[in-house]
Amino acid sequence: MTKNAGALSGKVVLVTGAAKRLGRAIARAAAAHGADVAITYRNSASDARAVLGQLAQDGVEALAVRCDITDEMNVREMVKEVAATLGGIDVLVNNAANYETVEFEKITLQQWDAIFATNTRGPFLVSREALPFLRKRRGRIVNMGSLGGLRPWPTHAHYCSSKAAVHMLTKVMAKALAPEIAVNAVAPGMIDLGERAAAAFMKRMSKQTPMRRNGTAADIAAAVMFFASAPSFITGQILAVDGGLAL
Repeated sequence: MTKNAGALSGKVVLVTGAAKRLGRAIARAAAAHGADVAITYRNSASDARAVLGQLAQDGVEALAVRCDITDEMNVREMVKEVAATLGGIDVLVNNAANYETVEFEKITLQQWDAIFATNTRGPFLVSREALPFLRKRRGRIVNMGSLGGLRPWPTHAHYCSSKAAVHMLTKVMAKALAPEIAVNAVAPGMIDLGERAAAAFMKRMSKQTPMRRNGTAADIAAAVMFFASAPSFITGQILAVDGGLAL
């Protein structure tokens, strides 16, 4: 199959945590825009292989690397492998994250630290290690934030705090890494991924959303693709993709 001609043709996009859910949609969108794609996974090896198969059908070069984004040496090795195999890195999408619902007084120190390790330290580590490659190509970084980083959710104190930190990290990086690298974040609202356990909750939230529906993986992937190919003059922005729910 001939590689797609698109806004990211000839580029290399690295998406962390892309074996399933939003990460998979972002990886597929990058391929549809013509990019070669590297994904990371931690425990979802079979899902990662399935994504590689899908990317191959899109006619692009693809690579899956197992990586614990909280581990400094593991991250360093992963980034070097991606750059060596695909020839560099043009766009980094820091997607890998954990989500957890816990009442405030029941959050343990272990839960607090684990959420921050993945959701905040992880994007910092991957970004830092990818810097030489991104600078060389005047690349882009897209962090995945959350509506929970903009609005307080009482049963998600550790999650909301970690994503608020990602939003600030995005702004700091935008200033620190300019003018070579543009850094932005996408903050999803309620995204319906078709999970049965969440069906009733999603139905309630759609009624509270001005656009009268929940978001889809395609909505988020489109926002990420915008930042991946947007003019570098757009930097330091936190884009809420929430159907107006935060208003």
